Amino acid sequence: MRAVGVVPHKKEVALLEHAAPEITQPTQIRVQTLDVGICGTDREICTFVYGAPPAGSDYLVLGHEALGKVTHAGPKVKGIAVGDLVVPSVRRPCPDPDCRPCRADRQDFCATWKFNERGINQHHGYMTEYFVDDQKNFTVVPKELRKFAVLAEPLTIAEKGLSQVWQMQARLPWACAKPGLPKGTGLRAVVLGAGPIGILGAMTCVLNGFDTYVYSRSPKPNPKAELVESFGAKYFSTTDTTPAQLAEKVGNIDLVYEAIGVADVSFGVMQVLGLNGVFVFTGIPAPEGHITIEGNQLMRNLVLKNQVIIGTVNADKAAFQAAIRDLGEFKKRWPKALAQVITARHPITDYRDLLVGKSSGIKHVIAFK
Repeated sequence: MRAVGVVPHKKEVALLEHAAPEITQPTQIRVQTLDVGICGTDREICTFVYGAPPAGSDYLVLGHEALGKVTHAGPKVKGIAVGDLVVPSVRRPCPDPDCRPCRADRQDFCATWKFNERGINQHHGYMTEYFVDDQKNFTVVPKELRKFAVLAEPLTIAEKGLSQVWQMQARLPWACAKPGLPKGTGLRAVVLGAGPIGILGAMTCVLNGFDTYVYSRSPKPNPKAELVESFGAKYFSTTDTTPAQLAEKVGNIDLVYEAIGVADVSFGVMQVLGLNGVFVFTGIPAPEGHITIEGNQLMRNLVLKNQVIIGTVNADKAAFQAAIRDLGEFKKRWPKALAQVITARHPITDYRDLLVGKSSGIKHVIAFK
């Protein structure tokens, strides 16, 4: 069957012939791929800076953001039926018997770093026609979310991040939502970046009641700014608004959700994080390059303003369930905005332009069906 992958020893990105998978365990399901999202990680793997094939293979099938339809189910599968729409998770646990997170199915907190990830490292991904995995690695999707569920995996980043914010802010004795109101009511959130992770994160913040501001590079007017403002957030550009000016416009910044992977902008905004604020890092900057930061002032702020910094990666089952739930809410509240997050759907033959060509738009999707 057709698959898109990288061949590291040849430094090639190619359309490959990949063996069709079969169910080998009673709790596995076989899934027909419908949609696969393209993200920055896929594009980075195509520069061969990381991304190892599975043992015994000289290539790695790409793709970790996917939606599929169940075609076969093992005899012990429960809660998932043939015909169901499902989204798969990405990370698989390490084999170390002493890794408590992985043994508890929380490989997003793996303590050994010996996990593997589908479509990223040592495990074939979903950019192919069919795939097989254990039922515990899937979340069922309502049929009405068929057009949008490929966005579930990138949305899980915000869902996991926000769940940790609520845990951190439970330290504040008055930090509880008023009955009937979202938890973020009366609080202010700044989202760094207007890519798919940032826009979906901003939607999540608005949904949770935050007064939400997106801080990104492109000056207004631009399509992303219009999209952001269509669902109730405000937009400011780094080109004409400094972090200090941003803080003046926003007021006390209770939450920063970083989704750009650019260190100088991120640490600049950290300087203006508010009292009792939380800064959530999700981006991974390029390994080269150095920046100068105001270390003394940052440390003073962290202590005197009771601030918290969190780094978050990957997601658990609860985050996938929350992502599916919130996609349903986005569809009800902002159907046009949600549709605009997906820039275009493409045939598999467009893989080269999508993976090594110039990046544009927000989220591009390879549509298998």
